[in-house]
Amino acid sequence: MEPPDASATTRRRPYNFLGSLGPGLITGAADDDPSGIATYSQVGAQFGYTLAWTMLFSYPLMAVTQGISAGIGAVTGQGIARNLRRHYSPWLLRFAVLLLLIANVINIGADLGAMGAALKLLLGGPQSLYAVLFALICSFLEIVVSYRRYVMVLKWLTMSLLAYVAVVLSVHVPWSVALYGALVPQIVFDADHAMALVAVLGTTISPYLFFWQAGEEVEEQHRRHRQRLGANSRAAGPELSRIRGDTLFGMGFSNLVAIVIIIATAATLHANGITQIKTSSEAAEALRPVAGEFAFAIFAAGIVGTGMLAIPVLAGSAAYAVAEMFRWPEGLDRPPRDAKAFYGTIAVATLGGVSLTFVGMDPIRALYWSAVVNGVLAAPLMAIMMMIAMNPRIMGHLTLPRWMALAGALATAVMALASIGFFML
Repeated sequence: MEPPDASATTRRRPYNFLGSLGPGLITGAADDDPSGIATYSQVGAQFGYTLAWTMLFSYPLMAVTQGISAGIGAVTGQGIARNLRRHYSPWLLRFAVLLLLIANVINIGADLGAMGAALKLLLGGPQSLYAVLFALICSFLEIVVSYRRYVMVLKWLTMSLLAYVAVVLSVHVPWSVALYGALVPQIVFDADHAMALVAVLGTTISPYLFFWQAGEEVEEQHRRHRQRLGANSRAAGPELSRIRGDTLFGMGFSNLVAIVIIIATAATLHANGITQIKTSSEAAEALRPVAGEFAFAIFAAGIVGTGMLAIPVLAGSAAYAVAEMFRWPEGLDRPPRDAKAFYGTIAVATLGGVSLTFVGMDPIRALYWSAVVNGVLAAPLMAIMMMIAMNPRIMGHLTLPRWMALAGALATAVMALASIGFFML
């Protein structure tokens, strides 16, 4: 029970939903990175509206997984890698962090390449130089800007996803067909549909999001000068409620935008016989002749905006994991002089990703291998998070409720089957 003065303050202060949004919103929006946009564009171009339902299917799986990772960070006051280091075998930690680092650097390279290509479509000029500039800008902001201000920058960048809503509103969509595709599962048992389902699940439920959201919940505690929930049971109820609302909204926003991208490309590219899209910038370019200059420009600009949001999350999640593994000082709330190795990892991951654009990296193979590594890591890491979240030695009396444990087990099983399917296709 809260002390009387805290309870009175709670009654006097109206609940600020928008103010409560933070790690969940940013994590969900970052999931719609240029690589994700390429996946959703390909699904819409190849299959029309018939696979839009996959985003509704993946939403509860994504929300419960991210809710578990956020809860671990908030209750223990530590990120995923630090909990792995404290409670499980060192080789398991090293394996998970190595795979995460490889996948994130490849994903950063693919996203920066897509951002450079999108800006080239809009302005002309050198794609590689644009990619380098984006890498430098993202690194500079994440390292130099204070955490409080940087979170606000990331929150505003989530608005870039509304560009895809504008695209849908600017083209003709047969809404009865689109809604049927979104609400009624149309299951076809062949390799192409199976590959698309695996790609959607691998894009929406990615390990870097687990590390990021857990780390950001710890950052929020530091920013607000609060104890971890495991040591502050009076605050646990309201805080876990905030985390649930933030996560549900953030993942819902992410998947709604993904559905919008599928619908936009289905209504334009698929309807005009364009069924193969390799990159997000190729999707933007393909829109120009069939949907007009406005839709093309908005789609391309959205790629740049979402990339500016996703690159810091990819680099930041890698830095959290590496710093926690080596017991380095870490956290975006720390000044650079107090966490040199943490911020150095951010810079190395970002610049390492952009360097891949200069070695002839095929963007399609980059996305493929990023998906392979994420697929290998996702299901085992989800199982480990479940063990952490259900362990009373780690979580105290704030272990997972039964319904969340069952939902998390289902999400883990689905991702395990998706990973197996990925290698069998």
